[in-house]
Order: sequence, then structure tokens, then C-alpha cells
Amino acid sequence: MFEYDLPAPSPRARDLHSRMVTFMREKVLPAEHQYQAHRQAVGPGGHLVPPVVEELKKQARAEGLWNLFLPAESGLTQLEYAPIAELSGWSLDIAPEAINGQAPDTGNMELLHLLGSEQQKREWLEPLLRGEIRSSFAMTEPDVASSDATNIATLIERDGDEYIVTGRKWWTSGAMDPRCAFFVLMGKSDPSAPPHRQQTMVLIPCDSPGVTIVRDYPVLGHHDQHGHAEVLFDRVRVPVSNVIGEEGGGFAAAQARLGPGRIHHCMRALGAAERALALLTARARERVAFGGPLADQGVVQQQIAESRLEIEQARLLCHHASHVIDAHGNKAARGLVAMAKVAIPRAATRVIDRAIQVHGGAGVTDVTPLAAMYAWHRAMRLFDGPDEVHLRSIAKAELHRTPVLPPRQ
Repeated sequence: MFEYDLPAPSPRARDLHSRMVTFMREKVLPAEHQYQAHRQAVGPGGHLVPPVVEELKKQARAEGLWNLFLPAESGLTQLEYAPIAELSGWSLDIAPEAINGQAPDTGNMELLHLLGSEQQKREWLEPLLRGEIRSSFAMTEPDVASSDATNIATLIERDGDEYIVTGRKWWTSGAMDPRCAFFVLMGKSDPSAPPHRQQTMVLIPCDSPGVTIVRDYPVLGHHDQHGHAEVLFDRVRVPVSNVIGEEGGGFAAAQARLGPGRIHHCMRALGAAERALALLTARARERVAFGGPLADQGVVQQQIAESRLEIEQARLLCHHASHVIDAHGNKAARGLVAMAKVAIPRAATRVIDRAIQVHGGAGVTDVTPLAAMYAWHRAMRLFDGPDEVHLRSIAKAELHRTPVLPPRQ
């Protein structure tokens, strides 16, 4: 295991965090009503971009709060970025996008930055970094257990200087956004190769012939603006130059992409948990029942205390994993990221659930953001690898670990 003595943030990181606090208080949180009003006017099946999003993006860029997720662009470490990403988690629908730090674009940008060709960087990465387009990630499939990525059945067949892509994806995040310009797709290019060399990642423009978006899937009844689509790829042709990395390198590329993506999801989930706790305590102070405020009830006090404990424990794990990424690389942090990916959504959903309970009937409506927050963070226990897969990898690492002291006989 690695040291727990975490380095202090740089003066620049502290300044950016202070700017982010101000940006959230003065710009993002006041814009939530405008954002939701536009979504409601469009209707649950609509995915038009609320104009306030582009306004916030301009304001964030003016404040220097832009592309902070990518160390090569921002100069921040993952540990320095963590508190900023956490703040964005207070308003998950708009704050991450406002600072160009939203999924799945961040993962796709990290992937293209790491493995993309010069042409791919010019054509796709640079517009993403400027916030001019959006992108989608097509990995999960409805017909196979995609928690084991070696199961992926979408075929990528070589035909001269082109690949032909045929398959069916779902939970294709970002595909419903009208600004979505391309998919990063993982498919099987060589079924006869060893299991971890059968897959390849290719870049597919959204307007390619043979691409059909079938439908959007809600998350516990909630359709987000960017969507999670079912997409058919019917003999879609793309040039061989659209391979990301190398043929047969898709599995390794996916792991490189998902590692930072998972810890960024965890950072934002801490912000959601903090907002839920703030709503819980405010409600407990204001709501009167049985002769006094709910905050006087021992059972409510215990819920508040348990929530604070769980958030602090989760944050320490997240920051420790982030520091190990900075100091030793993604591979060294793999076990800690797996732990964070299990522990933090669990903590967040427990805190949100307590806040819902204290709000009573209001907690399960759209009167508060709690119901939507719960839906997303419950889904987080499935996407980017379900809990069970991460628990399996944690257990396997523990079984192979040499204890500091031998077991007592």
C-alpha cells in the first residue's frame, strides 16, 4: 500500500477551487431553474440543449475553469482536480459540462490525447477541447454480459482500407445530444486471437451511413439531456485510419480510458452527497413535527452524523486513489480506484436516501433534486463496471497480497 500523507494543493489549484466555489454559487446554482424550465418545455423525450449551458461555458472559460480534468491541458494533478470536480457534482446536469469536464467526453478526450493519431486529434480532439462538439461512447451491448468486455459481439471486419462495423449497442451515453459528432466504439476485430487481443476501438462519425439511433433509455424514469441510446451499426464503413491506437488494442485502450473516468465519477459523486447532506440538515432545522424541529429528533441527528462520517471516509479514499494515480500511474492505482468506485456511490446513495426520507413526499418528486440525484448515483453502481466486478478484482488482489505480518498460528 502507498503513503497517506497527501501533498498540499498548489497556489494555482487553490485559486481555481476558490473561483469554482464562486462560479457555482453565483452562476450555476441560480441557472438550474432556467435549465429545468427549458427541459420541461421541450418534453421528456427532447434533447435540445438549454441555451443557458452555452452561456455558462463562456463564463467558465473566462474564469479559467476549462479542461481542468486533463493534466496536460490544466497543469493540475488528479488530486488537485478532485475538489473542483466535487464542486461540479453539486449540479450534475450542468456544472460538469459548463467546465468541459463531463462524461463521456472527458474519457474520449483522455483516450484521444493518449492514443489518437495527429489527424484524429486535429479533427476530433481539438473541437472537443474547445467545447464545440460532443461525443459518445459505444461499448455496452444488450445481448451479452458487457461487464466482461471480452464478451463484446459487435464485429469490426477489415475490407481493404476500410473496416465494416456491425452490431447493436445500448447505454450509448451522449448519443442523443444534437451536438454529438462521433462515437468511440469497441468491437471484436479478431475472434481467433487471445481474449484480450480480440477487440479494437474505432472512431465512427455519427452521420455515417448505416448508423441508426433506435431509442433513448431513461435512468429510473429520468431522461437526461445527453441521452443513453440504443444504436444499430449496420455494415458501417470507416477508414482504417479511424482505429484508435492499434488493431487488437481495444481492451487495453478501454482500461486506460475507464480508469480516470471512474475516479472522476467518484469525485463528482462526493459533491452530490454533500448537496444531499446540506438539503437534509436544512430540512431538519426548518421542518417542525411533534412539538419541535426534526433536528431535535435523535434518529435524525444520527442520520446526519452517519452521513458526515460516510462522506469523509469516501473522500479520503477518493483522494488517496487520486494521489496514487499522480505518483505511481493508473495501473498502480487500479485497486484503489476499484474500491472508490464501489464505496463512493454506495455512500452517496445512502446519504441521498436519508435526505429523501427527511423530506417526506417532497423527496421523491421533482420539487427537490434528490430523486434525480438518487437515480443517477444508483445507476453509477452499474456503469463503468458493476460493483460485483470491482469487488471480484479487489478480492483477487487481496488473496495474492503478502500480509505485513504472518497469520497467527
